[in-house]
Amino acid sequence: MAFDFDGTITTRDSFTAFLRWRADPARYALGLARLAPAGVRYLFDKDRGRIKAAAATEFLRGLTAPELEADAESFAVETAPMLFRPDALATWRRWRAEGARLVIVSASPSFVVAPFAERLGADRLIATELAYDSDGRATGRFATPNCRGPEKVARLREAFGEDVTLRAAYGDTAGDREMLQIAEIQGFKIFQGRPEFG
Repeated sequence: MAFDFDGTITTRDSFTAFLRWRADPARYALGLARLAPAGVRYLFDKDRGRIKAAAATEFLRGLTAPELEADAESFAVETAPMLFRPDALATWRRWRAEGARLVIVSASPSFVVAPFAERLGADRLIATELAYDSDGRATGRFATPNCRGPEKVARLREAFGEDVTLRAAYGDTAGDREMLQIAEIQGFKIFQGRPEFG
């Protein structure tokens, strides 16, 4: 079983929520202002990977993996009850009870999603990987292609073999379409629940 994360298991984009959570309001507002040219460019090229990398450069460049992982763990502890869709969790738990292998396939950086995946008991996390320099500091670039669209299927094939098929897949955007197409059960935008404290 493959689940998209942002908008499917959660009510909103976890990477954006993490960046906002991590920065004080003034720093976040300044960062958004600096990202305005990248935002204008996105209107024309629709390259989500490029604008995501611009945000990573603005807010995360120079931080070490342990620093980011610690912050992501704190973010997950604080926000999980406000992010998870109860109906998505119910479906996740039903498949788990049936003994299914559960995989999260996300375009968000893996360090952000990992603490949530661990809490859910995911068997595997496939996500976009942040790049680090020789000193172990985030460069603001990504070490892998943005895990969206055809890349989701490519990464699933890399992990489970070229002939991978899915019993079920769940997603909420056009970026999940290719993953849904290799599933017997195609759950598109079926989770609409809101967390009690969201």
